Amino acid sequence: MRNNKYISYIVQSAVTAALYAVVTIMQNVLLPGSASMAVQFRVSEAVTVLALFSPSAISGLTIGCLIANISSISSIGAVDVIFGSLASFLAALTMYKLRNVKFFKIPLIALLMPAIMNGIIVGFEIDFFFVNQYRFDLTDFLINAGLVAIGEIAVLFALGLPLFIAIQKRNLSKKLS
Repeated sequence: MRNNKYISYIVQSAVTAALYAVVTIMQNVLLPGSASMAVQFRVSEAVTVLALFSPSAISGLTIGCLIANISSISSIGAVDVIFGSLASFLAALTMYKLRNVKFFKIPLIALLMPAIMNGIIVGFEIDFFFVNQYRFDLTDFLINAGLVAIGEIAVLFALGLPLFIAIQKRNLSKKLS
């Protein structure tokens, strides 16, 4: 029985990683920059809601982001492979930990975690490595963090929240845990 649970975890993680990576890569191919610039609407971020249902999504989202960021390394730099993947890991982990804190049966605080983590980490990355060439500027950081967070919030509430509700209504959450 334990072996089946382990295999299920690996499969769910792999499917999540593949889904995140493929959607991000295809978005970058079809709409260049829309998934990898400061102001982004990364459609694949909608699947971060899977972290509300299963810990396997934490590793899946992290690996998927790592693959997606490696694929676009020429346009955004190798530094995003590290910082972007770290932001995805922390966002998924905190989403999973906060999944039971709900308002009107919706984990609103957990849904904000990708915006907060990516806003802070990717906002810093953009400010420090790209905008100000290895120096920190608070105003530029706040602007970039805000732009990243706005894109995350838009995706999570326009696409992620309906996905969360659909998973709940169809009782798919039991199959994901």
